Amino acid sequence: MKLSQRAQRIEPFYVMEMGKTAAHWAQQFAHTDRPMIALNIGEPDFTAPPGVQAAAEKAIRDGHTQYSHALGLPALRERISHWYKQRWGLNIDPGRIVVTAGASAALHLACLALVDEGDEVLLPDPSYPCNRQFVQAAGGRAVLLPTHAAQRYQMDVEQVRQAWGCHTQGVLLASPSNPTGTSIHPDTLREIDDFVQSRGGVTLVDEIYLGLSYDAIYGQSALRLGEHVLSINSFSKYFHMTGWRLGWLVAPPALVPVIESLAQHLFICPNAIAQRAALACFEPDNLAIYEQRRTEFQARRDWVVPALKQLGMQISLMPDGAFYAWAHVGAICDRMGLANSWDFCLAAMQHAHVAMTPGRDFGHNQTEQHVRLSTASSLAQLQQATARLRQWVNHG
Repeated sequence: MKLSQRAQRIEPFYVMEMGKTAAHWAQQFAHTDRPMIALNIGEPDFTAPPGVQAAAEKAIRDGHTQYSHALGLPALRERISHWYKQRWGLNIDPGRIVVTAGASAALHLACLALVDEGDEVLLPDPSYPCNRQFVQAAGGRAVLLPTHAAQRYQMDVEQVRQAWGCHTQGVLLASPSNPTGTSIHPDTLREIDDFVQSRGGVTLVDEIYLGLSYDAIYGQSALRLGEHVLSINSFSKYFHMTGWRLGWLVAPPALVPVIESLAQHLFICPNAIAQRAALACFEPDNLAIYEQRRTEFQARRDWVVPALKQLGMQISLMPDGAFYAWAHVGAICDRMGLANSWDFCLAAMQHAHVAMTPGRDFGHNQTEQHVRLSTASSLAQLQQATARLRQWVNHG
């Protein structure tokens, strides 16, 4: 069987590969007094609120399980639009909102609509690995630009200017970012967008963690820059509907018919039951639950980041959103005779029974010495995991 060149270009998703190893060890430790604590997957420990679950059950009982419009239920597009107005003061035409089968489908559709064979898209390094794979699956080339804590692990306009070439199609940013939990400053974003527009390019921003922002300075949508910006969002993170596979894309008006045509062929429509359930996300009682949970995520961050620093993990910048800590473990590896963060994570699973994600998935810029920890677990689990890591790091 001959594999396509496209398939061969796709790199392994090491987050998931490490997850398989973690699941194996978890089975081994399941009946011990120290079961595995999973800090490796970016998934909230909260599930959808009862009101959202009830809406899904009602949709099934009432038979609302058939195809919807390819762009999503008009009522859901209206509610998303209203949420932008309520939360960020933005007037987003519901006609620009495309409901998708998760943020992954939104990114896939955007890349297929905008990226040709040989086009280049600029991304920060480190960044979420799937984003560059969407570019490459569309025939483009993801160009990673190294970033550092001093620039919030986000690109700046000078880097974009220097990297821009005759094949560059645009930039793909994420704010807040996975794996760092840091957002791009609004002034920096505007400078980048102004330059991209001057070159006739595209500004695409992954905002799936925007609802989980903890700093008003950074918790602003890129959509405030104008109708030309494409924004990706999701019901997975802030709305705690990971397995429901529902997201959305806000696109320029002229691009919506193009994306609609692609969506019709590739996905038919988003999940009908998930869409009906998502309508309930925007009810006042449920929004109050989400905000209370956002406060809980912030409290977890406030506790765990200093605790990780105390045990020798170097976290140069406090995350301003999402639920991740991006920690340099090079000094610990040197002291323990470990080659890199991959070996560090394997050893931590076996000896501390704590699963984390090594940095190799997220790019090339010092990623071999970094790990990503998810702080989406309960505070009690985070405290227990930190205690285990401290014991292991200090005493072996």
